[in-house]
Amino acid sequence: MVSEKEQEVLIDIQNLKFEYGTNVNKILALDNINLQLRKGEFLCVLGPSGCGKSTLLKLIAGYMKPTSGVCLMEGKPITGPDWNRGVVFQSPTLYPWMNVRENVEFGPKMRGVSSKEIEQITTHFLEQVKLNGFGDKATFELSGGMKQRVALARVLANYPEMILMDEPFGALDALTRGNMQTLIRDIWKENNSTIFLITHDIDEALSLGTRVVVMSKRPGKILKEFNINFTNEIFNNKTKHVMYNQEYFDIKNEILDIINNQTEE
Repeated sequence: MVSEKEQEVLIDIQNLKFEYGTNVNKILALDNINLQLRKGEFLCVLGPSGCGKSTLLKLIAGYMKPTSGVCLMEGKPITGPDWNRGVVFQSPTLYPWMNVRENVEFGPKMRGVSSKEIEQITTHFLEQVKLNGFGDKATFELSGGMKQRVALARVLANYPEMILMDEPFGALDALTRGNMQTLIRDIWKENNSTIFLITHDIDEALSLGTRVVVMSKRPGKILKEFNINFTNEIFNNKTKHVMYNQEYFDIKNEILDIINNQTEE
């Protein structure tokens, strides 16, 4: 019989290895990755540049297949892209010939959702990302932060079981970045989402994630995992004061040491 704990596992990665290139010029990008992601988790991944973070995300998304090992979603092998796994990239991948509302409507239309339901879905998620009133705007009229909100709404409109985010706030200014971090935390709590987020920013990982994974330099391996609760404290207290306590500093410094040791070797 499957235990209750096992039933909660959404993504199960076992002994995963990924190699780029041909037989002559193979590059080992990921080596022996074992990782589980449970429903409702907010998992953040840190590591040196080129360690395979984005490669891991693409494997979970179904854009690529592992060289060996398995990547399962609810016990079934991931064989390709799927509506159940929505992806938000660093650069918003919006359709420039569509306005804001049409971009958000695209997924539900492709899935054959009724016109009435599409209108309700689009209105709901534009409101959730605080873009109500912007539906008729062309995407070129939007700021970087607003474009990223549209990209997020477009993913949410498909009601994915998990959201994959590849440094989604990396190109934004500090103020917009902070606002987007608050927005994604609120959406995670409100929708009970499962999120896998890649970042270079340790503070972003600690203030958003319920778990942080630190990877080694290439070939990427998982060096350490941290189970944390700062994001819930920030959400409940509506303040980031928790980022100044000793536990936060200790974990941040430990992660810094791990990453710095990788880059110095």
